[in-house]
Amino acid sequence: MAPPSAVSPDRTSDGANKPSNIAPHEPGLSESKAKVQMPKLPSPPKFTDKYAERDFLKGRLAAAFRIFGKYGFDEGVAGHITLRDPVQPDTFWVNPFGVAFSMIKKSDLIQVDEEGNIIDGGEVRLLNAAAFMIHSAVHQARPDVIFNGIVLAEKEGKDIAACLGDKKAVLLRNHGLLTVGATIEATVFWFISLEKCCQAQLAADAAAGGRGHETIKIHPDDAAFTYKTIGTPTAGWFSAKPLFDVVAKDFADEYLQ
Repeated sequence: MAPPSAVSPDRTSDGANKPSNIAPHEPGLSESKAKVQMPKLPSPPKFTDKYAERDFLKGRLAAAFRIFGKYGFDEGVAGHITLRDPVQPDTFWVNPFGVAFSMIKKSDLIQVDEEGNIIDGGEVRLLNAAAFMIHSAVHQARPDVIFNGIVLAEKEGKDIAACLGDKKAVLLRNHGLLTVGATIEATVFWFISLEKCCQAQLAADAAAGGRGHETIKIHPDDAAFTYKTIGTPTAGWFSAKPLFDVVAKDFADEYLQ
């Protein structure tokens, strides 16, 4: 049986489950018995002005590219992260083709509609076809998310969107990782965390296999607890905060230009 803290989300007034933003305790330790109470996590900012929200989110997207550049997640001119525009939700913002992740500023981003037309943005108005093919399909299928990934054909983009379903990540054979999230921060954290998980899994498999053994699998209770700890949308957003704080310190306001 899974620990209560890992399987008991908050409930709305109509009895439906909703994700909790209260950090859980260790498996088997209830909140009432905990000596130190876990804090309630902060939440993403909310806006009443959609244009102010757009400006803020574009700055966060520019910061996300600086983070990816720092982690070496660029590959020449390949790779992209897209942001649904809060003013025009049927459009998204993406990095211009050929501009280094570590140099991207808010003013460099370009706005693209569902037909692949560039309707606003910086001086470099080059759109990577892969960015449009997959991201357009995913944004249409998942109106709740921001997206990160790369693909080269329209059919492949639609297939990936269908495979993704309501999940937050896809592992593509011979390709790499794709992550989505309700916030830029969560999307970035899912990608970095999943990349580290993949590296750890490959290392564990190699170490165990080299000695003729198999890896020890995580118990379902522990997996459920881990999800409740760092797998919720709010936890993903909060977990990325240090990454964005470092970018703000390293680059001051330069990336917000």
